[in-house]
Amino acid sequence: MHCGILLQRWMRGNNVLAAGAAVASNGVNPATHDTNLVDRGLTEVRIRLPSSRASLRIRLSPVDVTLAAAAPLFALYFRNVDMVTDGKWAVVGSYFLVSVVASLLAFQFFRISEMIPRYLSVRDLLDLAKVVLSGQLVTTIVLFTFTRLDGIPRSVPAIQALILGTGLVAYRVAENFTEKRRRQSDRPRDAVSQNVILIGLNDWSVLVMKFLKAHFPERWRVVALLDEETRWFSRSVNGVQVFGPPAQLETIIEEFATHGVGIDRVAVGGGADGPSEEALAEIKCICARRNLELVSFPDLSAICYAKGAGRLALRNSDAESSSCVVRDIRLSPYFRLKRLIDAVAAAFLILWLLPLLAMAALLVIIDVGSPVLFWQQRVGKGGGELQILKLRTLRPPFDRRGQKIPEEQRLSWIGRLLRQTRIDELPQLLNVLVGDMSLIGPRPLLPEDQPPNSVVRLTVCPGITGWAQVNGGARLSPTEKDALDVWYIYNASLWLDLRIVWMTFVCFLNGERRSQKALFQARIIQAGADERSDKEAVISGFSSFVDPSGDDAREAVPVQSD
Repeated sequence: MHCGILLQRWMRGNNVLAAGAAVASNGVNPATHDTNLVDRGLTEVRIRLPSSRASLRIRLSPVDVTLAAAAPLFALYFRNVDMVTDGKWAVVGSYFLVSVVASLLAFQFFRISEMIPRYLSVRDLLDLAKVVLSGQLVTTIVLFTFTRLDGIPRSVPAIQALILGTGLVAYRVAENFTEKRRRQSDRPRDAVSQNVILIGLNDWSVLVMKFLKAHFPERWRVVALLDEETRWFSRSVNGVQVFGPPAQLETIIEEFATHGVGIDRVAVGGGADGPSEEALAEIKCICARRNLELVSFPDLSAICYAKGAGRLALRNSDAESSSCVVRDIRLSPYFRLKRLIDAVAAAFLILWLLPLLAMAALLVIIDVGSPVLFWQQRVGKGGGELQILKLRTLRPPFDRRGQKIPEEQRLSWIGRLLRQTRIDELPQLLNVLVGDMSLIGPRPLLPEDQPPNSVVRLTVCPGITGWAQVNGGARLSPTEKDALDVWYIYNASLWLDLRIVWMTFVCFLNGERRSQKALFQARIIQAGADERSDKEAVISGFSSFVDPSGDDAREAVPVQSD
């Protein structure tokens, strides 16, 4: 019942949050008002339409009409009813005609064609169930009254109801999914979300989550809930998990940082459902120590409204300019063919390496337990967010009581073996298969590890291996990696990619080595690109000096390992 009340209030959620923001801006303590604002809606009833707006209008979806006509035919077919023999067609025809008319009347009565798939709700699904049941009930009553359903198996109406209901729901779910995908594709690739932790599970926090998801999905993201009630631990609300009590705030922040997700704000609810005074004092200390902004739920909604019209500041100093410059960089036509090569090669490698992956996953379960995969958020193509996948090689950083585990106890010999053999990187083939990554390209970096000017390297999909990896890898600085990645982008070809694959095996056997020649060539290209706006002229000017067919592996200068 509580969930039902929340669903009914959601239609009034914007007004409630706006009122809460107004209360906060007027200097009134929101802790004494947030409960009243929400509870005021308990006595509200649904208002009927004005008489002039309630006139009968026939509106039927062509897809719904097609499903209403197809469902009885499929139901009769599944029950092996003879529909063509003399004498049978009249029985089948009467059943078909009555069932279609009954379904269309039910469609019109419940106005299911007026549903908006983008806002599909539980109430809409219940209306669809009512439509199917009422249509079949009318069909059964009418036919049983006049023909006693002679020639029609008694299970046909039930089968028809199942087919029709599944079709109606599937059509709307598909439209809902398509609309969400369209909205995600329209989202700016360089959009950076503000990650928020909510403290206190109550009506306010649920409305805040729905409000942010509906109005600012690309700018604000609730990543965790904290609450002192132990019965809510490990449960989820709107896809957000309740991780534990507010005392574990710092632990949760560090765990998300391990996955490349930084926390920007902490929002606290007031009133009886808010944290205790001791917990609130500890939360303030943690936020002050980590330079995080601590706000109340109404203040958070006011901040969202204030910043919703303009673009939020990007975390990287050059990310704002990269969104404007990236479109002017002309890439080689090879990159259009590269996506097809990546998809085919990734599918083949996944099937070929499946036994090895299964064995490695079993070792991970034995060593560190579930889950098998570790994800980390990095910067992808166009500055967008990218979640790369790896096999877990480290035990959790904190125990169940929130106590930190020493780093030397987290990595076992199994995890060290998976890292040394690079088997832990194999799940990234899935990233390649779906198009988030490439087999060869600039290695995706954490936001804090991005070079000062990463405009060019972010114009292409990041790769599992690349020119920087085979010419130094971890022994390179971010600026050196950027120079090598820019050199690769300007010289990309099938032959160069094959050469990088071969050099990757060489590095696997001999270890990583810095190539001074490759670095020198890359720095020349990078310096020329900074001086001239025409990138193609820069490449042609140095084409005689930069020879991608040379064997840098033989001239690599070894660096002693730590």
